[in-house]
Amino acid sequence: MDQMEKVDRLRERANVTYEEAKAALEANNWDLLDAMVALEKEGKTIPPQQSDYSTSYEQQEHYIRVQDKVEEQQNSAPKVGRSIRDGIRRFWRICVDNAFCIKRDGQLVFQLPLIVLLLIVLFSWHVSVPVLLIAMLFRFRYSIEGKDDLDRVNDLMESAGNAADGIREGFQKAGNDNAEK
Repeated sequence: MDQMEKVDRLRERANVTYEEAKAALEANNWDLLDAMVALEKEGKTIPPQQSDYSTSYEQQEHYIRVQDKVEEQQNSAPKVGRSIRDGIRRFWRICVDNAFCIKRDGQLVFQLPLIVLLLIVLFSWHVSVPVLLIAMLFRFRYSIEGKDDLDRVNDLMESAGNAADGIREGFQKAGNDNAEK
């Protein structure tokens, strides 16, 4: 390689002028590597632009975390519509996953999907509600059983059953008092 080629090559790699490249080569006995090191020590070289590449999303400015995007979409949805929709879905799931049980003296008499009971009450409430209430006077008890924990509803139905027992006992006591007279 002749001197001119060495000057060209050093000028391109070190990003210096022809004069600086020639002076560095002459000072280092025309050795390219030594001339490059000398130019770096003098601070005359401009280091090449370096780029970092990473697959980590934290280091990428244009990447968006999926979780952040989902939360943004959920927060931008109208809350009233979403809460009504979620309430309807939860109500539907409870109706499908649970059953209305009718028991007498602790023995299961009849079991019916909760959705069927709701349809019966909805379309014939004027007959079904009185029948259910009167049946409580004959020691029938109601509960909802299934996947969901509906203890509050079952406690309310138990309280209604206890009230019906109190009414029944009151009728029996009144009947016994009338029979004695």
